[in-house]
Amino acid sequence: MSFAAHIKKELVGIESAPCCQIAELSALLKMNGTMSLTSSGPVLNFDTENAATARRVLTLLKNNFPNVQTAILARKKKNLKKNNTYVVRIISHVLEVAETLQVMPTEEGDFSIFEKLLNKGCCSRAYLRGAFLASGSVNNPETSSYHFELTASDSEHALTLQLMLNDLDLNARVLARKKGYICYIKESEKIGDFLRAVGAVGSVLSFEDMRIIRDMRNSDNRLNNCEIANETKTLTAADGQVADIELIKRTKGGDFLNEKLAYLAELRLEFPEENLAELASIATERGHALTKSGINHRMRSIKKIAAELRGE
Repeated sequence: MSFAAHIKKELVGIESAPCCQIAELSALLKMNGTMSLTSSGPVLNFDTENAATARRVLTLLKNNFPNVQTAILARKKKNLKKNNTYVVRIISHVLEVAETLQVMPTEEGDFSIFEKLLNKGCCSRAYLRGAFLASGSVNNPETSSYHFELTASDSEHALTLQLMLNDLDLNARVLARKKGYICYIKESEKIGDFLRAVGAVGSVLSFEDMRIIRDMRNSDNRLNNCEIANETKTLTAADGQVADIELIKRTKGGDFLNEKLAYLAELRLEFPEENLAELASIATERGHALTKSGINHRMRSIKKIAAELRGE
């Protein structure tokens, strides 16, 4: 089960007040509903690939429209995944349902519709819950970048969803796609805030656990990469120092360097892979009190001599 499906499974079990049920059902039908005319009159269809969401729509319809006749159809998709598509069909009192849920186009425009329907914060959150059940997705934070989105068929609805999300300080943005618009969130903290707002408490805990594990893993990777880079830098510098010392000995002989530089040169040849701090520790243990900065100063002197010998 995908992470988004896990969230939806939790959301469909939430019990809410009648006003919030109307708001949630309005979002579900607004996002995934289609009106059509048959020989027996108009019908209103709700399509989804999620069986739990289809059951949620039926439950909300029965709770709020007990006289409405419904039917549910299951169809096998013809694409490679061959998932079932579930259709909840409203076959009676269609216009009454559409008007109550305010899912039919009006001259007033969608924004004024939402102002009337979502006059309470709880209903606004319920509407967002329904929008997510209908067309929302969240990437698994363990395997990919943080990304949450709601899909809308028109720009006005997408902008309204953005406004509702940003009323909750979620920093949502809208982007046009080939087949509609998406309202999306990229920040992990904001995605967690959305899940909390719509009532997915268990999913919030799972999301935060996965996010913490991922951040710790990324931190460990950055630390390891830093350590590897530092180790590579140390080995590269040590190889250069060994090459300088060997050039001096080969060109000028072993007695060319003064006592201090000669001691350090032999120490470097004995320990060709150690960093300067470790060389200082070894020298101190052997009775030669040296610091990292002192060794670095002497190495610069050796490097200068080698550069002169190379004609640099």
